[in-house]
Amino acid sequence: MPEDMNTEIARTLHERAIDQDDESEPSGRWHEKAIEIVEAVLLAVVAIATAWSGYQSARWDGENARAYAVSARERAEANQAWTLGGQQRLFDSSNFSAWLQARTEGKTTLAALYSRRFSPEYATAFTAWIRAGGLTNPNAPPGPSFMPQYHNHAWERAARLERRATATFTAGTEARHDGEDFVRTTVVFATVLFLVAVGQRFRMPAARRGLIVVSFGLLGFALYLVFTTPLAP
Repeated sequence: MPEDMNTEIARTLHERAIDQDDESEPSGRWHEKAIEIVEAVLLAVVAIATAWSGYQSARWDGENARAYAVSARERAEANQAWTLGGQQRLFDSSNFSAWLQARTEGKTTLAALYSRRFSPEYATAFTAWIRAGGLTNPNAPPGPSFMPQYHNHAWERAARLERRATATFTAGTEARHDGEDFVRTTVVFATVLFLVAVGQRFRMPAARRGLIVVSFGLLGFALYLVFTTPLAP
């Protein structure tokens, strides 16, 4: 009789355990589906953000290449302007030496001929030098090119081009850094994708939830980088 009673109790406990397993199974499936939905949403957001980050990186790379090309062109034009300005000053200095010799020798007609061959910029400085007593005043500047009125337009243009080339090159360097920042962000997004893919291999809900939490943390950091990095024009 006690054996029959023990058997009946054991059968009852076993049936209750089966009933409890049956009742908890739908709840377990619901949690698993919820995790799968979160992972799917996470993958979708990361995929879109990765594509956007790669697009911005490519745009910044193009901006970097364009800026470097423009900077190289401006420096080439500056070199040409420096050369032209040097040739113009050499020409004016040669004419001034010839004028000075003709004036010293009393050849006024020849001296006038040389003075008419000055460039407009040098002619203005030459006139100011004469008025300052360049021929008689020992305190006067040694020549028209040392006068404040002398301006070599080619050299001034070359200086402007040099400044523009430097600014453009700096902008290109900044564009390269911005592109590298988007590449770094893309790597973070790829890490998120990797963690989600690894998490899908686990059958333990706790492990999958843990990886999802880490993935969301990295995703938030990557999105912060995206929103704080300048967009390509």
